[in-house]
Amino acid sequence: MTNCGACNENCCASLEVTGGTYYRTYSWDADGGLTGEAAPATISSFRLDKYLVTVGRFRQFVHAVLPADGGAGWLPPAGSGIHAYVNGGNGLVNSGDDAGVKYETGWNTSWNSNIAPTDGNLLLSDPPYSTWTDPAASQENLPIESENWYEAYAFCIWDGGFLPSEAEWEYAAAGGSQQREYPWGAAAAGTSNQYAIYYCYYHPSSMLTPCTGVVNIAPVGTATLGAGLWGQLDLAGDMWEWILDWEVTYVSPCTDCAYLTEPSTSEPERLLKGGAFLTPLSFSQPAFAYSESPSSRGNIDYDDHFGFRCARTP
Repeated sequence: MTNCGACNENCCASLEVTGGTYYRTYSWDADGGLTGEAAPATISSFRLDKYLVTVGRFRQFVHAVLPADGGAGWLPPAGSGIHAYVNGGNGLVNSGDDAGVKYETGWNTSWNSNIAPTDGNLLLSDPPYSTWTDPAASQENLPIESENWYEAYAFCIWDGGFLPSEAEWEYAAAGGSQQREYPWGAAAAGTSNQYAIYYCYYHPSSMLTPCTGVVNIAPVGTATLGAGLWGQLDLAGDMWEWILDWEVTYVSPCTDCAYLTEPSTSEPERLLKGGAFLTPLSFSQPAFAYSESPSSRGNIDYDDHFGFRCARTP
């Protein structure tokens, strides 16, 4: 877990994001002009991991949850995983509550049954796309995928952090008030993987055929020129990233908030951001969002390859 990025640094590196205000909705026109700014949000300073969670890091979590001796494994304590450094220790404002100001409640133990990082669940139905291996092999510094939202959230709690809210993640990817077109700025990404791992350009076979498997997934931190304003890598491409919020229409204004009340829809979904190794670059713009059921582990028939990174107290 010390082999991430171009300099073989600690895969657990976490970098400070200086708080501020930005617009959650915006776009760039063909002439390079910022347009459509809406839904302002104010964010307190926090830390966001530099790298996507790797297979090697996730393996330690699997060992804690599913100990080899068959004993009781680790599970998140009730109420854990909140942003306890904001709003007087109450955590993020829950913008999904209509009756007065309410806050995030953290881990719900009724979710425990959704934590099942077994080989059967982590190995995708089409093995060429699986980054997980058992036993450990040559893919330890690839991003973990096929974990569900509950396992991503539980990992972050186990690792001393929490899942970032949509506003936090997008703020970091947008460069805060700079409202960047891409996490690195406005430079053309090209097809050589310096800025982002996207659209199956990582492996030469992609020039002739569609994505052929795990060879199209890059080790975390490969796209070194794609760093965001505060140094995080792979905020665009490689893997979609699970986010704390449910998928709903924005509630404005937002100050240290997230939408945490389950929507009363037939199939409520949690958000993902950042795009993946096989999606077009437009999916990697900071304001773009995708959503899936929190129990989903992805679907190789579509663009569903799910990773994550953790946020932490500043």
